[in-house]
Amino acid sequence: MKYFVYLLVSEKNGKFFSYVGITNDLKRRITLHNTSKGAKYTKGKKWHLAYKKSYNSKSKALKEEYSLKKDKKKREKIKLSFNLENENFNSFTL
Repeated sequence: MKYFVYLLVSEKNGKFFSYVGITNDLKRRITLHNTSKGAKYTKGKKWHLAYKKSYNSKSKALKEEYSLKKDKKKREKIKLSFNLENENFNSFTL
């Protein structure tokens, strides 16, 4: 079974937020986040996939998720790259 580590980006009132998670069904998980049925932190925001990486091992995916959650510089770099690629951020959809 494949596991995905992902980073979502959202914008609200000119401020950008990110969320890091792990799942074995990426499309379903993003839908849950965007319908306010995902993690509590993600409720009330429209999320966009900025980064994903797949793993064949859940333990490796969990290690990457932990690492990405702790590495604020890498998260900021991914957010910046995503924002530059999608200049009209609010109109971007998955």
